[in-house]
Amino acid sequence: MPLTFLRNLGIVSAAGITTTKLGAGAVLQVVTATDSTQRSTTSGTFVTGSNTLSVTITPSSASNKIFLIVHIYVYALDGLWTLFRGATNIGNATGGLTGASGNVSIMGAYTKLDSPNTTSATTYQVYFKANSGTSYTGGNNTEQYITAFEIAG
Repeated sequence: MPLTFLRNLGIVSAAGITTTKLGAGAVLQVVTATDSTQRSTTSGTFVTGSNTLSVTITPSSASNKIFLIVHIYVYALDGLWTLFRGATNIGNATGGLTGASGNVSIMGAYTKLDSPNTTSATTYQVYFKANSGTSYTGGNNTEQYITAFEIAG
């Protein structure tokens, strides 16, 4: 579409597209991170899955939401994986986002809509734990990723 047409609609300003013209539900920004290194834990409490499987996003309004997509490869005799916002587990407090038991491998994509209620930089990161034995995340020539979308409220 020509820029003149968009200006006539009142969508484009001299500084770019204004968020007030986009309305609720518009995607305002996207950040992503990837990791393909295998990591393991025997910890019975949630620990960082990977320092590189982490995104930081700064919402432009406290009323905006953050939509997250997490794609991970997990393997365990009995383990759980979840997502943290800072120090807060935003998956199920005890069950996380997903679990594995009985010596299984899972490649999965998980989504979460979060309301951080802030305009401060906010970090989202994958955590995991072992209920018994050793739990693994990553490896097996797979790329894991986390993507955060700021959605206008």
